[in-house]
Amino acid sequence: MSYAGPDFEPPQPRRFRRGPLTVALAALVPGALLGWLVYATVGGSGNGGAQDRASTSASAAPTTPTGPGEPTDDGKGPSPAPTASAPAASGPLKGKVVVIDPGHNPGNFRHPGEINRPVDIGTNRKECDTTGTSTDDGYTEARFTLDVAHRMRTLLREQGATVKLTQDGDRPYGPCVDERARIGNEAKADAVVSIHADGSGAGNRGFHVILPGSVRAGAADTRAIVAPSRDLGERVAGRFVAVTGSAPSNYVGDGTGLVTRKDLGGLNLSTVPKVFIECGNMRDSKDAALLTSGAWRQKAAQGISEGIVSFLRG
Repeated sequence: MSYAGPDFEPPQPRRFRRGPLTVALAALVPGALLGWLVYATVGGSGNGGAQDRASTSASAAPTTPTGPGEPTDDGKGPSPAPTASAPAASGPLKGKVVVIDPGHNPGNFRHPGEINRPVDIGTNRKECDTTGTSTDDGYTEARFTLDVAHRMRTLLREQGATVKLTQDGDRPYGPCVDERARIGNEAKADAVVSIHADGSGAGNRGFHVILPGSVRAGAADTRAIVAPSRDLGERVAGRFVAVTGSAPSNYVGDGTGLVTRKDLGGLNLSTVPKVFIECGNMRDSKDAALLTSGAWRQKAAQGISEGIVSFLRG
């Protein structure tokens, strides 16, 4: 996401505080980082090492195309319109509800008045939404997030989960950040993941997962979801490293790939476990080459999905 607009203020630099989280990080993220180091040393393809016991299929291709005008697996050219939604299959996640929140909307730029309308996020008021960022070649964050969401939906349904998207390119703009949170809450989701790509400076590389901080203000009260959201975020970060081979952010998170924030309406207003993931930096040429690759987006979808599966199976 671009750090200009609602929920997109740049996080302030901070030192990573050691405490109760140390044991969890030692067991999850550093182990995954070791997998990345091996990848970087041998120049592997980013497929990762041993799979989680609840891993989804690495070779699964999305049965739902990315949408009219969306890039195919080589990142070029249109693909057909999405097919009708299929029911969830039987599997280990049967009975579980996952909400995927594809950040922004391809039509947001046509509705500046609507997306600039302030909404209540508990701690203060922010704009409804933003257009998001894009690569130098014009591949937009909104197209990226929807493509990854479609791939995740296919993978998670194969595990038996009921999957709901906050938007599927089926509305002119939005939804606003408060509505995005409300969709997950009303679905009584067992896990919600908001998909984004960053718009930071060139040379800033890598992914990071954003966790909700403890907030109690106005309509926001995240105290009950802070701990489970951290568990979800750590598992997503660990599997993302292992499957994609991407490194944690070199510009936020002190190398952990984890950032806690209290200024995001989508997290502040959530009453169910929820995290954001910035899959890479669209304004860096090396990260952009990954984000525009259909094969890499499949790995990204798999890594995030495996983190969700691991969280839901405990």
